[in-house]
Amino acid sequence: MTTAAITPKRESAYRRRGKIGIHIVLLLGSIIMIFPFIWMILTSFKTQGEAIMIPPIIFPANWNLSNYSEVMRTLPFDALYVNTLLLIFWRVLCASVFSSMAGFAFAKLEFPLKKLFFAIILTQLMLPSQVFIIPQYMILSSMNMLNTIFALVFPGLVSAFGTFFLRQFYLSLPNDLMEAAKLDGCNVMQTFIKVMAPLTKTAVMALAVFTALFAYSDMMWPLIVNMNIDKMTLAAGISSLQGQHSTKYPIMMAGSALAMIPMLILYIAFQRQFIEGIALTGTKA
Repeated sequence: MTTAAITPKRESAYRRRGKIGIHIVLLLGSIIMIFPFIWMILTSFKTQGEAIMIPPIIFPANWNLSNYSEVMRTLPFDALYVNTLLLIFWRVLCASVFSSMAGFAFAKLEFPLKKLFFAIILTQLMLPSQVFIIPQYMILSSMNMLNTIFALVFPGLVSAFGTFFLRQFYLSLPNDLMEAAKLDGCNVMQTFIKVMAPLTKTAVMALAVFTALFAYSDMMWPLIVNMNIDKMTLAAGISSLQGQHSTKYPIMMAGSALAMIPMLILYIAFQRQFIEGIALTGTKA
């Protein structure tokens, strides 16, 4: 009787200790992840001497905004913000529309050379994006579209990852839906728009989340196709602050802090969609 009475209490104590241990590990992981951002903000208020001091100091001696005013004077942040938002908008729109159409076709339709075309898409998905830089640059050069917003969007007009991801989602939808739509008199386009596409809103949102993240963090491609600072994005513009022999780290950190604003606003506005999208890719992809 005594042992039977004590065992549940011990089990409860063990569970509480286990939960405390898990929370401690998660807290330490959160601190490790957020520390670089905190260090970036603190460095943006330091002087150059404080930023390179050994051993490093955590807090600046005097909190001032001179680094922010200097970076805003050096870079055209209004143009960089506009270019970045346009890049994100057009890449998300193109990837969502074209990938959804292609995913539906590869999942539910039969057409000649279907397996060959899908194998080409998988090949593109497996190859690093750097392989396509020279061909894409030559195409834009022949079109006289270098140093334009279209040049920024061009690599994201189609998405091999998006096509594969949405194809897998469309495969999970029953074929009875298409048969019922056909009996109701819908053609292929009507079936796609009115029946199948509305069922993939969560998957499309997941694709939009990752497309926006990839577009925002893309630095190399804007530096290659756009030579004018007014046509660059935030990531490419901030990289220009790095000097060849020395770098003013407080100014660079101030620019990086300002560059976080668009993505921070997007995350706050679409927080639920971000979480649902990431959760979906962990269960469906």
